[in-house]
Amino acid sequence: MKQDAKTTNDFSQGSIIGHMIRLAGPMTLAQLVNVLYNIIDRIYIGKIPYDSTNALTGLGVAFPICTVTIAFANLVGMGGAPLFSIERGKGNEREASSILGNSFVLLIILGAIISVMGFAVKKPALYLLGASEATYGYADSYISIYLCGTIFVMLSLGLNSFINAQGFAKTGMLTVSIGALCNLILDPVFIFGANMGVEGAALATVISQFAAALWTLRFLTGKKTIIKIEKTGMRLSMKRTLKIFGLGLSGFTMSITNSAVQMVNNSVLSTWGGDIYIAAMTVINSVREVVQMPVQGVSNSAQPIISFNYGAGEKKRVKKSILYMSVALLIYTSAAWIFVMLFSKQLVLLFNNDTALLGVAISSMHVYFFGFFMMSFQFAGQSTFTALGRSKQAVFFSLFRKVFIVIPLIYILPHIGGLGVTGVFMAEPVSNFIGGLACFSTMYITVYRKL
Repeated sequence: MKQDAKTTNDFSQGSIIGHMIRLAGPMTLAQLVNVLYNIIDRIYIGKIPYDSTNALTGLGVAFPICTVTIAFANLVGMGGAPLFSIERGKGNEREASSILGNSFVLLIILGAIISVMGFAVKKPALYLLGASEATYGYADSYISIYLCGTIFVMLSLGLNSFINAQGFAKTGMLTVSIGALCNLILDPVFIFGANMGVEGAALATVISQFAAALWTLRFLTGKKTIIKIEKTGMRLSMKRTLKIFGLGLSGFTMSITNSAVQMVNNSVLSTWGGDIYIAAMTVINSVREVVQMPVQGVSNSAQPIISFNYGAGEKKRVKKSILYMSVALLIYTSAAWIFVMLFSKQLVLLFNNDTALLGVAISSMHVYFFGFFMMSFQFAGQSTFTALGRSKQAVFFSLFRKVFIVIPLIYILPHIGGLGVTGVFMAEPVSNFIGGLACFSTMYITVYRKL
């Protein structure tokens, strides 16, 4: 069985498009399902019969802290998995096993640290993130329970990258599907049945992530995987750890800067618009997470193919993989932009039917998603840098778009031409145009043309 899996998942042979389709379908579904953890929470909380808008705003305030957890999971998972794939391409399974084992230990250590630090700073952090007296209680209730399950989040998200890296995309999809299904069932039970409200949403999420983590560990220590977690690979190596962190900085930076942008958005919106605009941004971020997941699914499906062929010295196949990924991303993001523009009202109504929120969220969404197709260039360039182990370029362009463009614009644009709160929502599309072109052009000149 293991030998059959090795043959099937030898990305240096067979159709590149065939490999991408085989991986992209399950990976895209997995990414979409993964978003449901938080999206389901927001949908249910937006429907509670009392103070639903403030409760939804409280979740929006708390989610940047959740994003920090995801960032650290990406630091290890997205750093270790490409290195793991490159070693597999070279035929060096012993080193690949050690990378997997080290990543497992690092995820546990980081998860414990995040839990402790989160409880230590949660109160000032939530107020810094834009909590008001009306929303702090909801934000605190959610994040206090969520922090208790940080290790489960780390393991389910971080280790799933190694399942996908071995070509088991359907199994990777099952990992997140199990968690999302549990969350879908448990949310109404705890939120409405047990009358726990926001606390029930957090408890459902933690239990669901626990189930997903168990499934992930069971597969990666079982007989069906090609390379599994073994005690011999768990002894931490400083050199190996630094390589994992170095390459993982790209995914980490992307997630941590997303958290930073959410923090800045909430802070500036609380000044220019108040709680209603933070609630609108919470809805918009929810929609963005859904429509962006296929982008990550396609790019993630291409990464192990690019990494494997790069390790095997198949440069022509690397170039073809980059080309196919870029075209697929451009087509999808163009279609997604049109869809959001046409169905903005219906998307907002999924979360809340407050008349005041509806008007604010629809107009803001049209601004925020303008030119969404430019995001494809950012992801294509950054995914290529990561897959080839070029950590410096991957990290730089993560920082460039979010830290050097978006965050300054969030502060600057509201003061220009009377834009006010609209300027906050304009920062995202402007950064997509500038950052996307810069990242893809650099990748094309420094990598694609030289392969």
